Amino acid sequence: MPDYRCNRITLVYLLPIALLISSLFVGRYQTPVSVVVDESIKLFSSVLFGTPASVSIQHTVLFNVRLPRILAALLVGAALSTAGVSFQGIFRNPLVSPDILGVGAGAGFGACLAILLWDSYLVIQLTAFVFGLLAMFVSISMGKASKGTGTLVFVLSGIIVGSIFTALTSLVKYVADPYDELPTIVFWLMGSLATVRYVELLWILLPMFIGAVVLFLLRWRINILSLGDEEARSLGMNVERMRLIIIICATLMTSAAVSISGVIGWVGLVVPHISRMIVGPNYSRLLPMSMVLGASFMLLVDDLSRTIAATEIPLGILTSLVGAPLFAYLIKRGRMGWN
Repeated sequence: MPDYRCNRITLVYLLPIALLISSLFVGRYQTPVSVVVDESIKLFSSVLFGTPASVSIQHTVLFNVRLPRILAALLVGAALSTAGVSFQGIFRNPLVSPDILGVGAGAGFGACLAILLWDSYLVIQLTAFVFGLLAMFVSISMGKASKGTGTLVFVLSGIIVGSIFTALTSLVKYVADPYDELPTIVFWLMGSLATVRYVELLWILLPMFIGAVVLFLLRWRINILSLGDEEARSLGMNVERMRLIIIICATLMTSAAVSISGVIGWVGLVVPHISRMIVGPNYSRLLPMSMVLGASFMLLVDDLSRTIAATEIPLGILTSLVGAPLFAYLIKRGRMGWN
């Protein structure tokens, strides 16, 4: 591999760290470099040496408001892109996204139902997570009960389940209070990280970590599954069991991401294609590259959402405005990187 290519890939892997640091300066409350450095030194001193740290306005803005949101953007972007590239591999379809099995629609309905009945942020998170997993299990059960074979049955089952949960979400919006509950539901469905705090991050770390570690360990098996079921069976792989494990892990990450960010599209569809253009279709390199690029993309979009307008723009709107033209450009140039 040429040196310039190695250097380029190394820079891409360092991109999330650079964006994390630069994002601390982004926001309506002006924070000079000297202030960020001073507050960071105070924080590290209090953690390492137990020295009391004075809680100033700058400290609150940087480490209680911006930092958890930055970390959430990195986690959500990495989770959605990792799930998307995994689904594209096992379904052998470059147009597959993380909500192919109705996970996004199920999580959206769960959150809307929680907003209507309980209006507690932690309950909203938990309900969205549970209904996302429920949608996946229903899609898989429908696929297994069908007489059809192959991955197309799971895709069609996901479309059916997603349509049902979308209709139920519309029903919840119809009966919700138009002055109180309905605006909350609509804003949540458009996606936002404005209310994320450290406790929510801790809650999603475990399912995201489990899903990411298992997918990373099985990344070479996704290579085999992407060749087709017959080829995978000829190599001694239990195709149905392996596909189910990968689906569960990818859905675990997707549900955890949607539970704190709302429904955000295009990340898990566009980022894997960009990653293939950089490192190729081998999942040993493609999976970690998608994870890194997804985290960077989501953080950039979140920075834009809180800076380019007087009021915060929902993430779902920006990812569509950025992702759709980018995907159209990749199609026009024939740079999908799939083959």
